[in-house]
Order: sequence, then C-alpha cells, then structure tokens
Amino acid sequence: MLLAIDAGNTNIVFAVHDGKEIRAEWRAVTKTTRTSDEYAILVKQLLDTRGLTFADIDAAIIATVVPAALFDLRQLCKRYLNCEPLVVGDPDVNLGINVHVARPEAVGADRLVNAVAVHATYKGAVIVVDFGTATTFDIVSAKGDYEGGVIAPGVNLSAEALHQGAAMLPRVAVQRTQSVIGKDTVPAMQSGLFWGYIGLIEGIVARIKEEYGQPMTVVATGGLASPFHKQTSAIDHIDPDLTIRGLILIYERNAKA
Repeated sequence: MLLAIDAGNTNIVFAVHDGKEIRAEWRAVTKTTRTSDEYAILVKQLLDTRGLTFADIDAAIIATVVPAALFDLRQLCKRYLNCEPLVVGDPDVNLGINVHVARPEAVGADRLVNAVAVHATYKGAVIVVDFGTATTFDIVSAKGDYEGGVIAPGVNLSAEALHQGAAMLPRVAVQRTQSVIGKDTVPAMQSGLFWGYIGLIEGIVARIKEEYGQPMTVVATGGLASPFHKQTSAIDHIDPDLTIRGLILIYERNAKA
C-alpha cells in the first residue's frame, strides 16, 4: 500500500491507498519540531485505528511546502516503512505536466500536485482554488499544463492579522453571518472576513477568466473550502481529496517508469 503525505503550513494529511481506493485519510497539525520518531508514533496510532500496520505500507510519496519538515518525513519512510519516498520537486520525479512560469522550481509542490489531479478529473481549462494558510488560485490549461496563478492571504491568516494589528479587536472565528451589516464588533469582524473573502474569490476568479479568455471550470479544495463554496456561484465544484489524488497519480506514473 502507498502512504501519501501532504504537508502544508498548517496541517499535514496522511492517506493510505491500496492500489484501488483511498483506504484511510487523517489530518494533523503541522509541527516542524516533530522528529521522525514522533511522526512514527503518530502514524502508527493512526494506522491502528483502521487495523493497519507499518508492514502494510510498502511505498510513500511526499509533497510539502514546509522545507523544515521534509528531512524527518523522509526518515519516517526510510526507518519505519523501509522505503525511499518519492518527493514532489525532486529532479527525478516526473509530474507529467509542463510548468509555464518564470521559475518552475519556485512553485509550491501542492499547487503542481493539484494541477495533475484536476486535469485527470475535469475537462477543459480549470482554476483550482486551494483554501489553506494562503488561498491560491492556479490555472491549469485544457492540455494539463500549469499556467501560473494568484496567491492571497488565507482567511484565518487574515483574521489573525486583524486581531494582532488592532489593539481593540478580538480574535474571532470565521463564519457566515446572516447580515452583512454587523451590530457589534464581533459580527462586524466576522462579516468583513467572510463576505470580504467571498468578494475576493469572486473578483479574482472573474478577472482570471477575463484575462485567460476561455471557458474555465472552478474547483475548490483545501481544509477551509467548505464554508465558502455554497455561498458563491463562482465555485463550480468542491473536491477535498484533490491533492491526495494528485499524489497517487504521480506515484503511479513514476512507478511504471
């Protein structure tokens, strides 16, 4: 079985694929201070919940935008899974797509993995909106090539910046408000964060479509996608497993090579 690891700035996702389907998927907080031994304890406990063991895993693939986490994730695979993991971004890993930007090596691994998955799932040109620590808007051509994108602050990052930067403003949860006009500080902040973010999504998507000049499907993914996609017609589909499916596809492509 394959262990797919997607390590983001806020969360790290572990998923087990048995060659036909995703058998299990877990999300944990990303901690750059975790050692390979601590990862092993965590993963062992997660596998136990599904009746799996390290012996069931014979391959691994990693995508991370957190360089400090990569060494220990590699060591986890080598020491406890007895395999050398594929790492998205390594020169010998074939993604199967072209990357049309000035510095392909600077594009986040998760964004390229999403491009692989979205091209395999949806027809035509696509905008992938990935809601994470940052919210990214990535353009994938009808041929499957990565064409660039937009990076905006994530909604939780915006909420925290508002709290940290204004002495009188509290820390608030991001949630949909019934009315745009807030009658107190907290609902006013929540409205600005939620509906302001809806405006950001709709505005950027509209400008990308206008500039690209072709019909485009908009696919949302990431841990924070769910609260927003039902509130705007700018998002056509929500696909929470997009990154993990991309990792599985990349592993399968390279295993056959």
